[in-house]
Amino acid sequence: MMDKFDVVIIGSGPGGYVCAIRCSQLGMKTAIIEKYNSLGGTCLNVGCIPSKSLLDSSHHFHDAVHNFESHGINFEGNVKVNLEKMISRKQNVVDQTVKGIDFLMNKNKIKVYHGTGSFVDSSTIKIDNSSGGVTNITFNNAVIATGSKPTNLPFAKIDKKRIITSTEALNLKEIPKKLIVIGGGVIGLELGQVYSRLGAEVSVVEYSNTITPFMDASISKELMRIFKKQKIKFYLSHKVFQISTSEDNVSVHAEDNNGNKVLFEGDYCLVSVGRKPFTENLNISSLGIETNDKGQIKVNDQLQTSCSNVYAIGDVIKGPMLAHKAEEEGVMVAEIIAKQKPHINYNLIPNVIYTWPEVASVGKTEKQLSDDGVEYKKGQFPFRALGRSRASMDTDGFVKILADKKTDEVLGVHIIGARAADLIAEAVTAMEFRASAEDISRMSHSHPTYAEAIKEAALAATQDRALHI
Repeated sequence: MMDKFDVVIIGSGPGGYVCAIRCSQLGMKTAIIEKYNSLGGTCLNVGCIPSKSLLDSSHHFHDAVHNFESHGINFEGNVKVNLEKMISRKQNVVDQTVKGIDFLMNKNKIKVYHGTGSFVDSSTIKIDNSSGGVTNITFNNAVIATGSKPTNLPFAKIDKKRIITSTEALNLKEIPKKLIVIGGGVIGLELGQVYSRLGAEVSVVEYSNTITPFMDASISKELMRIFKKQKIKFYLSHKVFQISTSEDNVSVHAEDNNGNKVLFEGDYCLVSVGRKPFTENLNISSLGIETNDKGQIKVNDQLQTSCSNVYAIGDVIKGPMLAHKAEEEGVMVAEIIAKQKPHINYNLIPNVIYTWPEVASVGKTEKQLSDDGVEYKKGQFPFRALGRSRASMDTDGFVKILADKKTDEVLGVHIIGARAADLIAEAVTAMEFRASAEDISRMSHSHPTYAEAIKEAALAATQDRALHI
């Protein structure tokens, strides 16, 4: 007799495992299917968590080499990188985090199946495990949370030796002498900065005329200025058309916007040109579930597919590929199945880049507001004007607040600077409650903190009355 579940979730990334926990909390018999041996998906195993670990380690090294002396900390001899140990620490962080997910599955009595799940019909899933065994289980509701995988360039095979993705970049055995990064998005910039700090010569080749095109233009411009100061080179409006490798070298052939051929040579090439939904082998077509031209599963406002008892969340559907977006959707689906009435305001899901300085934003950019014909005002405040920034020597960046010209409601907040990833939560909270710039400006912010920049930017947006500039 087949096991039957109220909810079966395919994929154990942040969206899948959070959805499973919430289903269990709501009293549903829940199962999760994961094709890899470890739970947590891309984010925990080869994405957010390991990359943050390496960003942190490389930041410590960079500080030791460049900034410690200013703080009165002197070393005898050279500061050296032990890459093997750095990678090992990263793996320990990953392993601990994955164990945490295992604990949560047990705590919430969620049945875990390891294997590849595919739909037999609208109430049955077949699980093929690695040893060749097959298990069938039945469900009342299913959730597709299979995430995404890196996009390849059609003319360049990822050999995982010289031409690599973010997965391989997290486990290199040596620091590249010259690293060529194709793509000036989040992944390329974060990993580019890791290896730049450790001594690699990093070149970023980007097809568009700006890096991080989804961010406010002033933020992208400031980030590039700071990166150039850190000796990272940028080649914008360059179209890569060929990549070739030898034993210990990689050649990247590109064309600039004037049609001139440009050759980049290095020992590693990191391809980070985005990610695409992963829906292979799910057999969703047998249920009549449709995908769009980007390969994303089509869903309604309730995140239902065209098969009403099958839902989809996270990277496999439209919207930004963010772990916290997937988590919110996972909770929403669990509560919809439980006949509750949850909602997500997609406009208020923050975006973060974990470089240093960090970049974070929520709401609308200036371009979006202009395109929508919204009259807005803005207030901006630089971190260099804060006592806290000077004390820590983190003076790069600014906070920018965009507010409705008539009502003063905050419509967008954009931050580049120290601790931006954490500071953005204040903006999300304010905007969830539809606060005005004046509301934020009248809240007491502790001194000395980086958060004071938000208060000052709100004062600047209210009546151009920032106090400390």
